[in-house]
Amino acid sequence: MRRKKIAILFGGASSEYEVSLQSAYAVITHLDEETYETLPIGIAKNGTWYLYRGELEDIPADSWLTESKCVPVVVSPDKRLHGILLLTEGKAEEIPLDGALPILHGKNGEDGLVQGVLELAGIPLIGCDTMSSAICMDKEMAHRLAKECGVKVPASYTVTEAGRQDTRRIESLGDALGYPLFVKPLRAGSSFGITRVVGKEGLLAAVDHAFAYDSTVILEEMVDGFEVGCAVLGTDDLTVGEVDEIELSEGFFDYTEKYTLTSSKIHVPARISEEKAKEVKDAAVRIYRGLGCSYFARVDLFLTPKGELYFNEVNTIPGFTAHSRYPNMMKAAGISFEEILSRLLEMKP
Repeated sequence: MRRKKIAILFGGASSEYEVSLQSAYAVITHLDEETYETLPIGIAKNGTWYLYRGELEDIPADSWLTESKCVPVVVSPDKRLHGILLLTEGKAEEIPLDGALPILHGKNGEDGLVQGVLELAGIPLIGCDTMSSAICMDKEMAHRLAKECGVKVPASYTVTEAGRQDTRRIESLGDALGYPLFVKPLRAGSSFGITRVVGKEGLLAAVDHAFAYDSTVILEEMVDGFEVGCAVLGTDDLTVGEVDEIELSEGFFDYTEKYTLTSSKIHVPARISEEKAKEVKDAAVRIYRGLGCSYFARVDLFLTPKGELYFNEVNTIPGFTAHSRYPNMMKAAGISFEEILSRLLEMKP
């Protein structure tokens, strides 16, 4: 039986480059080699694409990008090929693909740009499509649609680059939301550029910090409560993992906490009632469908002391190591890491 050729995209011109290396390594090393021929495609920090032909262990160590192990590659614009072109010795070698699974986190990977390239080339995309990826990455748009799905959302205001110098308006927006509040880049992942602002004196500096990551910034009400997450798998028929819960002893779940858990813990299943867990799952499914997600995504919400649910965000390519939240939620539901991957690669769009 012919093995299916599946491209696994990793790296990327993103502040989450290093996390992608870990996730992609876990995915590649857990795939069934008898069924799938994996083509690791590394995207350097400068945006150049390469087919990687070296030792897999060099990917998480970030020592993969060497001339002897990498062949420049581009996506073929010819839909009849639905594949890639290897650029060797002035020639282009055609390689058709049965699918491509981007394991890219953050901007230039999770925001629809790479998905659009693959879809234009006719390469079967394993994951959320271009539109869904772009919507989920845009915090304002995602919040609007989540609200249409019947889920409460935090109050928020956006500030564009053009309005950046209007400090009086920014301060008035902060007053309207009340403190503490969060200032975030509109389109960024893994809590990069996010600041919890406890008073007016820290607002403008937080806005400047967020503008370092995006051209639009969002000021968002802080919801009193804790974060719960829900892993969703599928297109038409959906499988929902067990709900998890983030326990924080201080601050908020920023980039450092996500990958070190220095002052936080993740509980799977969440320490909530079965009824409330079902409510979380139902809300996650409504959001997943309402925002056009497919294949897989993690839906994050806040649960308040009064038992109310508020939408936080959707991660269309969540962390994918064997120890990440998404696989662990599925594991708690009886689905192994290997089974998640096999389902993804055999799933119909």
